[in-house]
Amino acid sequence: MRNLEFPGRSPVMSAQGMAATSQPLATQAAIDILKQGGNALDAAIAACAVQCVVEPHSTGIGGDCFCFYAPGGDTGNLVSFNGSGQAPAAASVDWYLSQGIKSIERQSPHAVTVPGAVNAWCQLNADHGALSLDEILRPAIHYAAHGYPISPRVSYDQAKALSLLQNDANAAAVFLRDGKTLAAGQMHSQPKLSETLKKIAVGGREAFYFGEVAEDIVSYLQGLGGLHTLEDFANVTGEYVTPLTTDYKGYTAHQIPPNGQGMIALQLLNIANEFAVDGVDPLSAVRMHMEIEAGRLGYQDRNLYIADMHHNHVPVEWMLSDDHTNELYRSIDPNKAMNQLPQFTAKPHQSTVTITVVDKDRNCCSFINSLFHSFGSVQMAPESGVMLQNRGEAFVVDPDHPNCIGANKRPMHTIIPGMLAKNGKAVMPYGVMGGHYQSYGHMQFLTRMLDFGMDIQEAQDMPRIFPVPGESYVEYESSLPTKTVEGLRAMGHQMVAAENPIGGSQAIWVDWQEGTLTGGSDPRKDGCAIGY
Repeated sequence: MRNLEFPGRSPVMSAQGMAATSQPLATQAAIDILKQGGNALDAAIAACAVQCVVEPHSTGIGGDCFCFYAPGGDTGNLVSFNGSGQAPAAASVDWYLSQGIKSIERQSPHAVTVPGAVNAWCQLNADHGALSLDEILRPAIHYAAHGYPISPRVSYDQAKALSLLQNDANAAAVFLRDGKTLAAGQMHSQPKLSETLKKIAVGGREAFYFGEVAEDIVSYLQGLGGLHTLEDFANVTGEYVTPLTTDYKGYTAHQIPPNGQGMIALQLLNIANEFAVDGVDPLSAVRMHMEIEAGRLGYQDRNLYIADMHHNHVPVEWMLSDDHTNELYRSIDPNKAMNQLPQFTAKPHQSTVTITVVDKDRNCCSFINSLFHSFGSVQMAPESGVMLQNRGEAFVVDPDHPNCIGANKRPMHTIIPGMLAKNGKAVMPYGVMGGHYQSYGHMQFLTRMLDFGMDIQEAQDMPRIFPVPGESYVEYESSLPTKTVEGLRAMGHQMVAAENPIGGSQAIWVDWQEGTLTGGSDPRKDGCAIGY
């Protein structure tokens, strides 16, 4: 238990239902849906739609979605959905190379993959929902039409995107006032987005991927030089998948398989399982050093191998094997940073919102929806008010790389829902935001709870670090003890103060014996957990 004399907040506890999001308006919308008879999945979609309006730099209907849903808490029947979009059918690597394009730039039409979120919402609602899409989307439609106050973290993040917003006239018209982003407390509305949400509420998937909305997005992207077609939108599909798992300290962690980076979270847990815990300070330089080195090794594997499994072989079994775990762990020197990362050869043929909801029937949902970077590609379709993601920026323009851009291909994805189980029952739907940080964040969050006994809120409050993939430095938050920072520098780590808070998170713990729910919400965001 935290020291009650220190700043912070206690975990939220209830017995009926609970939701945790990074926006109070979204959390309240989820609770309202539960009280109207909706299940955890209905509530998660409702909350997500609200966040697409009130936290528009983090997520939107022009983005992608992944979901875990455990009916009655049974992870033996865990619903696992990959709702990530694909590159256009005309996206040939040869075309990009012939145009002199060697990497995908963020604010370009080529960074925009066809959005998968709306298709995912509609599919999941049709297959597992209790309420209609029309009922679920009403709160979001209301806020988009009638307005909502800008919250502090939203104001902070949007101010940092000012120059990019100024580059797109459509986006500037919606999000700038007198040439500036809005301050906390100012009211804002998105009437065009409201009309688009109304169309989806009535017409479902077809209202977004056919007709006026699709035509608006496609014509806009084509005008910028994009390869997208109406057929690309008509052909969008999501996918039910079989989750990957690993065991950690008596619990089972579930992740969506590639094209997402979830298996790297499992890989990091496998390595962390070898770390000493007894008598170890979780914020000591010794512990942080081991986490950093594990992260550097895991993300090297991610960048080498994670890709769309329908187009390329991903050596999943090898990456999660005991043999590979051991060679990764043995390569870590406990006393100093590696100057150069060792490489291991795979054996042949081998800015986001996260939402957690548990309802009275103990249906458990972990739901994550994203535009990737803040405001995604920062390109908005003019009539529909849809801000478009920049997931295509994660592609590599290299025909020999498994994550090379290609026709109808999904890019390596950063957003990953989390579900922790014990003996086949869900005990914690959770999620960690923060782009590339997410796999590392899953490891940090779970180990702080399961290894060091922190409660669900303390584990989210603790200072964070992150060895940035592809860089030589380690970001750290200002709350990390100075003694730890200096200790890591003495070990050879290049420590750099993070420009922004690292990531965000939401989680709900299910106590099956007592029949209670305990929730936590990351203080780095504006949100909260609410139960009833």
